[in-house]
Amino acid sequence: MTQPSDDQLKIINAPVAPLSVIACAGSGKTFTAVRRLARIRQMLDQHRGRVALLSFSNVAVDTFRREYQRLAQDGHTSMTNARVVIDTLDTFITSNVLRPHAYRAMGAQKTAFLVTGAEPFLKNYQFWPSKTQPRDIVDMQVGIDAGSVYFCYPDIKGETHRLDAAQAVNVVHRLGRIGAYTHNLGRYWCYRTLAEQPGILRALVHRYPHILIDEAQDICTVHQAIIEQLVGAGCQVSLIGDPNQGIYEFAGADGSFLSQYGQREGVSSLELTMNFRSVPPILDLANSLTGRIDTADRGSPSTTHGAFFVPCRSVDREGLIAAFQAAVEAAGLRPERSAVLCRGRDLANKLAGNKGVPGWGIVKRFTQAAILRDRYQDYQGAFKQVAIGIVGLLANPPKGLMTKITQAMRYPEHQALCRHLWAFTRDPDSGLPAVTLNGKTQWHSRFLERVKVLLNKIDQDCGLANVDKLSRKVTTRDLPDGPLLAPANLGGNFHRPRIRVDTVHKAKGESLDAVLYLTTKEHAQGLVDGVDTETGRIGYVAVTRARNLFWLGVPTNALEDLRPRLHDRGFKELDV
Repeated sequence: MTQPSDDQLKIINAPVAPLSVIACAGSGKTFTAVRRLARIRQMLDQHRGRVALLSFSNVAVDTFRREYQRLAQDGHTSMTNARVVIDTLDTFITSNVLRPHAYRAMGAQKTAFLVTGAEPFLKNYQFWPSKTQPRDIVDMQVGIDAGSVYFCYPDIKGETHRLDAAQAVNVVHRLGRIGAYTHNLGRYWCYRTLAEQPGILRALVHRYPHILIDEAQDICTVHQAIIEQLVGAGCQVSLIGDPNQGIYEFAGADGSFLSQYGQREGVSSLELTMNFRSVPPILDLANSLTGRIDTADRGSPSTTHGAFFVPCRSVDREGLIAAFQAAVEAAGLRPERSAVLCRGRDLANKLAGNKGVPGWGIVKRFTQAAILRDRYQDYQGAFKQVAIGIVGLLANPPKGLMTKITQAMRYPEHQALCRHLWAFTRDPDSGLPAVTLNGKTQWHSRFLERVKVLLNKIDQDCGLANVDKLSRKVTTRDLPDGPLLAPANLGGNFHRPRIRVDTVHKAKGESLDAVLYLTTKEHAQGLVDGVDTETGRIGYVAVTRARNLFWLGVPTNALEDLRPRLHDRGFKELDV
């Protein structure tokens, strides 16, 4: 897109007042939101306050920042970044509320800090949903229902269960008194801080008189309560998003807040109905699922395109993924910009090689990293596993170290550590050994030798000492007496990246050349039923990620019931 459409111009040039923008998938929300941000900044030129554009993922934020910078370089806006903030909603509340002010509400004696779950001391802050099985504090979720805070946790099926309030509050506040919070609990402490310290709320609204929130269907109940605090104190909040993509229902983020926001007094409602992403057959399918009448900006290409369903048995998934990648390449599409998507993290991990890896304890982090690197060329995922493993081998890692490693650009004092970890991760000859080595007799001995060298470098350059008796933590237990991964499992494509496997939730917000969505009978049924349920909305999100090609993997034993309805929705059948 180079020029805004008429609908986009209405949003960009609207008066400085709260807006509710309902936008279909692929409608250029990023393009519109960034220009709306620049326009508000221009109209508020004499106001000393700042304008914030917030979203829910770092990928979206990076895209917004690049687009805003490009606008400035092209001369479309004379505004500098001095009075514009582009960030995630969680980072915004962390920077403005949690770090500078939340310690008082938490009863802590120092600045609040984030924990990710890798910190050893968190074993003292587990919660007990049953008498026999403790859960990690990072698994605890928080919500607000009719003004009352509650705590809950997800089971293995993803269903949430509320916890005893007194017990949950006890562990949350014990953790808070040392200044620690998880991603979920950080929102709780922000809400508490703004409620208990109204002067902070007034100052925040004075600094940010107008806030735009993208992907507003992802606003959970605690985020909603924080936004209501801001609105009640005089902040003008605009929301933009697609209620049909509300797929975080377990947290209360089902799109209803966005849908109802435009009905408030003083809030103007606008729409974006032109899809700039998907080819017409995929948009027709999306319209059929939602009952919308959005229009396609693109025409149909001459290569293979559209929406197809494919019979699939669980034992044939690897073959289906290979066939899909071949179809992507045959259509002239990019495998690196395509994905295999699943509803559940367990299946995605299994297919991506992140589950069932050899080794025991902390060694499994490093064998998993080696498999991610050597089988899937997923260097980012391998780096993360190496980082978790190394932090677990340090004697007294600083609190919040994992977060600082993953955000090294914000913490320059840890960039040397990151360089050492990246060098170890990338190089199978001098760093993390290759998966083709015998696990017990070759891989382990080389790994132990090299990880000692790495830990010595970290100690010398970064001042982080490793644990005593390292060999007790790095054992050969559960390593195979053979290769970590048989050469046959590398698929003969050691230098050819395999197509990415991920969850629908992780891919939301992306634009992909092609998508294969692997379903159970329940998930496929939910998709064809439409967007009235979360299962249906998850299917809709999978469909609308695809630009040119969408495959739906349907269990073979479900096709007798679903085949007529799939045809009615606009799918064509493939037999691979």
